[in-house]
Amino acid sequence: SRLPPQDRVRKGISFVPQTRNVFSELTVKENLEVGAFLRNDNVEKVIEEIYELFPILKEKSSQIVGQLSGGQRQQVALGRALMIRPTVLMLDEPTAGVSPMVMDELFQHILKVKETNVGIIMVEQNAKQALSISDRGYVLVTGENKFEGSGKELLDDPEVRRSFLGA
Repeated sequence: SRLPPQDRVRKGISFVPQTRNVFSELTVKENLEVGAFLRNDNVEKVIEEIYELFPILKEKSSQIVGQLSGGQRQQVALGRALMIRPTVLMLDEPTAGVSPMVMDELFQHILKVKETNVGIIMVEQNAKQALSISDRGYVLVTGENKFEGSGKELLDDPEVRRSFLGA
């Protein structure tokens, strides 16, 4: 659409880009406050909700984000995007550049967000793990939709498994 970004946010759409998704020179709490720029209510209450979802952020609330690990920075990015209480959260490669252990942890956090009834649209290279938590999946091949179905259907599809999941 031609809506400016702030109007998209007002409609309940939040986005976490793959890169440059935090303000490295600000603290964790300041990053969350930036995410609440359109809110008119009690921002502290929403920050506490984010801390419940991502407990490490409460522990590191006054720490400069640039000093955090990659996984912790991703949690800050997710938390900031959730500050508007979106109905839809778009994630671009949320696990790019993180270790396998951090990747597992981030997927657990994405599941926690999903349990709060936020719709999640995610582009992710780690197809196996992404499909394992997806209600619906699409596999793109050279920019075209080649396969679609539930996450389970795609994980069980022999062609998808052979071509994309290393099975």
